[in-house]
Amino acid sequence: MPTFTALTTLTGKSQAEALGEAMEQLTPEPTGVGVFELEDGSGLWEVGGYFTEPPDQAGLALLAAAHGAQPFAVSELPETDWVAHVKRELSPVEAGRFFVYGSHDADKVPADRIPLLIEASMAFGTGHHGTTLGCLRALDKLIEQGFRAGKVADIGCGTAVLAMAAARVWSGDILASDIDAVAVEVAEANLKANGMAGMVRCLEAAGFEHEELAAHAPYDLIFANILKGPLVALAPDVAAHLRDGGYAILSGILNEQADDVIEVYSRFGTNLVQRDRIGDWTTLLLSKNAAF
Repeated sequence: MPTFTALTTLTGKSQAEALGEAMEQLTPEPTGVGVFELEDGSGLWEVGGYFTEPPDQAGLALLAAAHGAQPFAVSELPETDWVAHVKRELSPVEAGRFFVYGSHDADKVPADRIPLLIEASMAFGTGHHGTTLGCLRALDKLIEQGFRAGKVADIGCGTAVLAMAAARVWSGDILASDIDAVAVEVAEANLKANGMAGMVRCLEAAGFEHEELAAHAPYDLIFANILKGPLVALAPDVAAHLRDGGYAILSGILNEQADDVIEVYSRFGTNLVQRDRIGDWTTLLLSKNAAF
């Protein structure tokens, strides 16, 4: 069955959300509508719809004009077995002592690495993206320096690959949370697939807004691999939930955004230890109440 996409951009969250809602009234109806802020710092929002038959281009043009958006770009996507495609394209990833792989590469796991199985069908957080890879590298460096964490929080956990990496190395209180209920289900499935059920507590929560996250504070290590906006908003909560001398590993930050994030976190006594650039993305290692 063919799939058609219709994409446009405009400024303003409320305007983008209104356009997204209006798209749902089109005939033929879209099978799904997404509204996302672009990660390039432009302030633009993307609104897109997916259709199983050609969309009404005249209707799309009217909606774009009415909401002050760019004209919709309509495309037909080729039929693709995306899971098979991802399996072909994603090779295992090594990040220091960690080896992230899919089941199709189970025979490639080195004996001297810590294996983390993440299926290709759950591609966000497999370790191939510069943000996840950067976090795993930062964790590996902390371990290499002799750091030990008894309490770990992975905020915005996605596949929970970061929480699982910590749980492979340390025993203790390790919590993983995500605002998306589906992500929490994926995290729990990944734990079972790795024989780690019960080693990480998975929670549905926005930021630190969960009684269990509060009850286990202060943490020795906090991961937050999300985006600049939510990271900046989380700065006071990260500082409040991190013990003195503890570390925060932050990513989801474009290279040009890193200085802004560092400055905000420094206001709350969480200071830069090191930064790592991988492609367009920066990962930050910060420590609370420590000057470097």
